Amino acid sequence: MLINDTTLRDGEQAPYVAFNTEEKLSIAQGLVACGADELEIGIPAMGSKEQEDIKELLSLGLDARMMTWNRAKMSDLEASLECGVKAVDLSIPISDILIDVKFAGDKSAMLRELESTIIAAKQEGLFVCIGGEDSSRGSIEFMTEVMTLGRELGADRFRYCDTVGIMTPTQIYSDIKALTSLDILPIEMHTHNDFGLANANALSGLDAGAVSVNTTVIGLGERAGNASFEQISMALKHLYGQTRHIDSLGMRNLAMTVANAAGMTLSPSAPIIGEHIFSHESGVHADGMMKNGRAYEPFDAEEVGCIREFPIGKHSGTGTILYHLKQLGIVAEKHTLAHLLPRIREIVTSRKRVLDDAELVTLYRESLCL
Repeated sequence: MLINDTTLRDGEQAPYVAFNTEEKLSIAQGLVACGADELEIGIPAMGSKEQEDIKELLSLGLDARMMTWNRAKMSDLEASLECGVKAVDLSIPISDILIDVKFAGDKSAMLRELESTIIAAKQEGLFVCIGGEDSSRGSIEFMTEVMTLGRELGADRFRYCDTVGIMTPTQIYSDIKALTSLDILPIEMHTHNDFGLANANALSGLDAGAVSVNTTVIGLGERAGNASFEQISMALKHLYGQTRHIDSLGMRNLAMTVANAAGMTLSPSAPIIGEHIFSHESGVHADGMMKNGRAYEPFDAEEVGCIREFPIGKHSGTGTILYHLKQLGIVAEKHTLAHLLPRIREIVTSRKRVLDDAELVTLYRESLCL
């Protein structure tokens, strides 16, 4: 299973987002350090500045296939060749809706353009992925026709795109199983998150035999975004048992780099890299974690550059209070905390903020005087 990350293409297509050259280079290096197998690094047809950035990215010599996104047009392909890339995605619409929008409904004309660009790309020795835009609103029959044509011309992969994020995991599995059972071209998943199902749909496609999945760091992308690089990476490692190199500090730094470059704030409860997802306030959960670090966590915080914490809040139990006091060199008896928990809950509820250690010590000493 391959991860083809498109943060530098589809991620940057998110509204209000624009990466500068330095940010692109940093993101690319972080992605490869965290295990991305392939990178989609831009759209050469956008112009000279985009082409200069693509050339800079290629000059890094990273250990990952670098691909550009193109319409299936000779002018787009020529712009990619000018950059020196060795792999291209050649995109055509699959649904009648978008064929009408882009080709006035003329499938034959569209397929002729696809044919000429694939032939030219293969003559240059390029890896060719056919990007099936809006595959999820198209027919299996037409995708089969496109894939068969692609294989005859030497194409290497077909990208199934749930462009407007309308599929469920069950529907995706059915579509991808139908395509992979034909054994025409390897399938790549490209899923969008409009209904919050991008990750689930991407994994369902892999379950059905797809070999590759598009991701973006922090799920960045058009509208609600794409499948998340960090979430898919960790799912492949922990839920699918795939051997993947994940740089523990690098993953969190990469997420922060992309968020800052995009002008976004990471949710503290974001899966994998959220600041608070390894914080245990509930008394039952905190007690369990203090006894066994696997009690209420599916993987270690250190694996993604985070730390485990036991905040002193409304739902804390005596175990958490004893833990913090012990860390501060205070040995307390459990029965002495009877009056302390209600006071902590009152304070935290009224001000909407947990206690710090200094406040806990003050409250504890006050409670001893009651």
